[in-house]
Amino acid sequence: MQKLDPKAVWLIFTGFILRWFIFILVFGIYIAFMLLADSDKDTPAFGFLKWLWVVVPALLVFFWIWAKLTYHFYRYELREDGFRKEFGVIWKKYVTIPYDRIQNVDIYRGVIARILGLSDLNIQTAGASAQVSRYGTWGLGAEGRLPGLSREVAEQIRDELVKRSRQSRTTNQGL
Repeated sequence: MQKLDPKAVWLIFTGFILRWFIFILVFGIYIAFMLLADSDKDTPAFGFLKWLWVVVPALLVFFWIWAKLTYHFYRYELREDGFRKEFGVIWKKYVTIPYDRIQNVDIYRGVIARILGLSDLNIQTAGASAQVSRYGTWGLGAEGRLPGLSREVAEQIRDELVKRSRQSRTTNQGL
């Protein structure tokens, strides 16, 4: 089984931060207004801000550990029967995509991925690609998405998947 590029930890980490930033910002503003509305003149309304010096570093450490664990448990391989990946820290998910179901293989490079020199490989399958967007439903990811590959590895896997997909289709049509 192959692993993602080691720099993928940074990609996963920044993804966690960006996903949670809006939630934390909205929640923080809500708490600030609640404290401001309930505060007396003697107590500072934004006294809770001193806790940010504890909460923010704790969240960053948690996100970093979770990113390392996510990276550690993310594996993939090209088998004879199809592309297989497994991922998940607490709940494991095992996905196998037969080569004859592969319709298209794309390489996507977002801003953060480009900075890190990484690419995402997106495998579009018959049926599933019409139901799931590029990033999946609620950010869970499509069944054939491999985030955090080096550009060279992503291109090699793309070429190999396209080759095996064509071979599988020609073999199945000949039967």
